[in-house]
Amino acid sequence: MYQEVEDCLLNIKNLSVAFGPAGRRKTVVDRVCLQVRPRETMALVGESGSGKSVTALSVMRLLPYPVASHPGAGRIMFSGRNLLELSESEMREIRGGRIGMVFQEPMTALNPLHTIVRQVSESLKLHGGIVHREELREKSRELLEMVGIDDAGRRLEAFPHQLSGGQRQRVMIAMALANRPDLLIADEPTTALDVTVQAQVLELLDELKERLGMAMLFITHDLGIVRRHADRVAVMTRGKIVETAARQELFSAPRHPYTRKLLDAEPAGSPPPLPDAKADPLLEAEKLKVWFPIRKGFLQRVVDYVKAVDGVSLQIRPGESLGVVGESGSGKSTLGFSLLRLLPATGSIRFGDRDLVALGEKQLRLLRRHLQVVFQDPFASLSPRLTVGQIVGEGLKLHNLYTPAEREARVAAALSEVGLEAGITNRYPHEFSGGQRQRIAIARALVMQPRLIVLDEPTSSLDRSVQAQVIELLRDLQARHRLSYLFISHDLKVVKAMCHRVLVMYRGRIVEEGDAAELFSRPRHPYTQSLLAAALQ
Repeated sequence: MYQEVEDCLLNIKNLSVAFGPAGRRKTVVDRVCLQVRPRETMALVGESGSGKSVTALSVMRLLPYPVASHPGAGRIMFSGRNLLELSESEMREIRGGRIGMVFQEPMTALNPLHTIVRQVSESLKLHGGIVHREELREKSRELLEMVGIDDAGRRLEAFPHQLSGGQRQRVMIAMALANRPDLLIADEPTTALDVTVQAQVLELLDELKERLGMAMLFITHDLGIVRRHADRVAVMTRGKIVETAARQELFSAPRHPYTRKLLDAEPAGSPPPLPDAKADPLLEAEKLKVWFPIRKGFLQRVVDYVKAVDGVSLQIRPGESLGVVGESGSGKSTLGFSLLRLLPATGSIRFGDRDLVALGEKQLRLLRRHLQVVFQDPFASLSPRLTVGQIVGEGLKLHNLYTPAEREARVAAALSEVGLEAGITNRYPHEFSGGQRQRIAIARALVMQPRLIVLDEPTSSLDRSVQAQVIELLRDLQARHRLSYLFISHDLKVVKAMCHRVLVMYRGRIVEEGDAAELFSRPRHPYTQSLLAAALQ
């Protein structure tokens, strides 16, 4: 139940937001009331599309139209001022200064043409008053070290595409904390992080909150994080907040049926039995290496290499799920892309009886329908200029499969399988939440009926209830079609529910591998033990 609190830092009252042209607007945030007190962490949880991120963007006034233009939009009071009534210049002083924000998808939030040091420095110059180049560089390096980026001095000159997904997310956190804001809005801030770094970042945020007197509005689908780090929790569904309570009260005695549904949606179960444990491998790699040269000097001579994948060998059998886990930057995604020949690699890669390394582009293109991928960042991998129907059906058209009417039917069936309505085919990616975009990406891979799918963090942006649905879907498809998966993830609970075997990667090498049940119950390598300890803390 909503109650006025005199000393709250952020007071959202009766906020409503609608999308679409006049006469056909769809309400996505409906009379939301939410308060964040100084020094507290308020968690906002709910399924994808429930309105969580739109609420956060409304606070920052980052929607593509003024929220206040909608009748009955309500108020967003911050330190006694209604943010909806401030001028744009006044809001610029607040954004990045008194209110910081960590966005859900760092690759789209970071400028691909600017180095990391330039982007981190920008906030320090605008709000921190630092102008000297060396001081900006030193402060930027300290911020990157604070959020756990190794070799921070060298990373300053990197561009966003040269960092892993987790490293990009940590850069976003560093930028948001640069000027010690009064309020940090964190929209899925640990989505792309492995469990060990996730634990470090959350501990860091808790420490800074106490030291700086900072409040947090923490948007997440991970109830494990909420249980450990939130002071109060607001549960949101279909644009409305249905329950607000102290953390202990909500987890011990949830009142609303939707809250109880979320609490019951932890990943569970196991993968379907292998059709034939002694079958010949569908995909086999030996001594695979992906080394990126480091060039310096006027002549750009190679002085060293980043050994992203360093001598990895693996096998995947028909109908098998092979999990790959490890920290951000350990080489998991690079391994997956190199197996698909999306990155140049040395070594041997065999798919069935075909040597992928020896194939030319034309021959590879014919095999692409059997080798599909779901990327980590769904927004970056979906063309903003194509409709959902065109995106999901693009592969069928390129390979000249089926008639136009059959393609349309298969696209509708694929969307239905991942929990989306066929009626969305004429909409564009920007009209969906992060979780909905990920489901579109999964449908695009499934529609080709491949033999092997590389799943690069496929559930990282999904709330727990949708995760459970997608895991069940993937297991069902695997059982019916003998699909093989290379499942890359930092969520060990999901890996346990999905995979027959697991590889543990550290700095480009495999440090442990084995049967999933045995590895989770009796890890041998100290690094594997640290991963499991962080996941279960």
